[in-house]
Amino acid sequence: MTDLALFGGAKTREAAYPAWPPHDERDIEAVTAVLRSGNWGGFPYPGAQTKRFLDAFIALQGGQFAVAVMNGSLTMEVALRAADIGWGDEVIVPAYTFQATASAPMMAGAVPVLVDIDPNTFCIDPAAIEAAITPRTRAIIPVHVASQMADMDAIMRIAARHDLVVIEDAAHAHGSFWNGRGAGTLGDFGSFSMQSTKILTAGEGGLLLCQAEEQAWRAASIIDCGRPQDPDGQLYMQGGNYRMTELQAALLNVGLERFPAQFAMREEMAAYMDEALSELPGIRVLLRDERHQRRAIYCYTFAIEPEDFGATNGIVARALAAEGIPCWSGYEPMYRYELFQPTKSRLPVPSAFPERFDYSRLHLPITERVSAETGMWLGEAIFRAGVQGVNDVVAALEKVQSALASDPALAEQIAAL
Repeated sequence: MTDLALFGGAKTREAAYPAWPPHDERDIEAVTAVLRSGNWGGFPYPGAQTKRFLDAFIALQGGQFAVAVMNGSLTMEVALRAADIGWGDEVIVPAYTFQATASAPMMAGAVPVLVDIDPNTFCIDPAAIEAAITPRTRAIIPVHVASQMADMDAIMRIAARHDLVVIEDAAHAHGSFWNGRGAGTLGDFGSFSMQSTKILTAGEGGLLLCQAEEQAWRAASIIDCGRPQDPDGQLYMQGGNYRMTELQAALLNVGLERFPAQFAMREEMAAYMDEALSELPGIRVLLRDERHQRRAIYCYTFAIEPEDFGATNGIVARALAAEGIPCWSGYEPMYRYELFQPTKSRLPVPSAFPERFDYSRLHLPITERVSAETGMWLGEAIFRAGVQGVNDVVAALEKVQSALASDPALAEQIAAL
């Protein structure tokens, strides 16, 4: 008889993990001040709160120029358009990421080319990038996934050899650093999301870091209905209203006050989690590259070995969630992801390049194995709950693994629930 919470046993953790996002009187005062100002939206761009946020984010992350955007999906489309990437151009993206990464090229008129990931990091594999380059390739969008960063040294070498634009999808990587430089500052552009679950949030919002001033002018024009942003007022773009609002920026400015302490706590507890999980059989802690000097914990990823653990990741995640542990088994491969439906988009790209959207024969073995068997994600709240928050995860993993080992039929029973 199992004592798993799924089957009526006591939960490993009864107490809820800390809620996200936290808020206090500072947020109320900041929003109230904007309400009273009468300038709630994003016009004229940038408003006072927005300009303050852009300057503060550059101070935090590094980079040369920043553009505030409505959300972190549009930022990638804007970057592609600012770099003059569009009809028929190919953009290489990892198959293991949120659908926005693959959708952004399509929205710019380009073709997303899906490639495999590195099993040690769950980030895009540089060797897979190299193998996918064709005469039509114009850009790479590496994604810094959960608590890991892509190998930006290797990616930038590839980009230099083939004259490719690099747009870092850093939606999970606020505060991360690689070899002394902030995530989002190593490529030509860095795309950040401030959506509800992100570790710096205003509910929605995005920011695009640009290394070249003209690219920043072009991006800012695109998000401000095409209005010129260059000093001479001559650089018009075809744009739309993709501006961040002053209300969003005000919340983000308060969030930046809390961010350093939150970041430090998450990073400290993630290091403790590394040590704790490395002692458990059937679990593989992902590679921590020494070049990845500061680690943002949007989520924490690790791998289970199904052969040793007695179950695949989806079954383990379901059992852990019942034990009170916020967790997830990760993304589907993009070519099987229900949120990615390119042929239903009515955009002309899939019909014009059907060979690139015939996913029936696409097989990326690492992505598929991580998605369906080994990948595990832990929520960031765990790492704001101190040592006990981590210890409860370890205890729940031990409980679930012990139960699965003692009853080989249990995995099938969980799958059938």
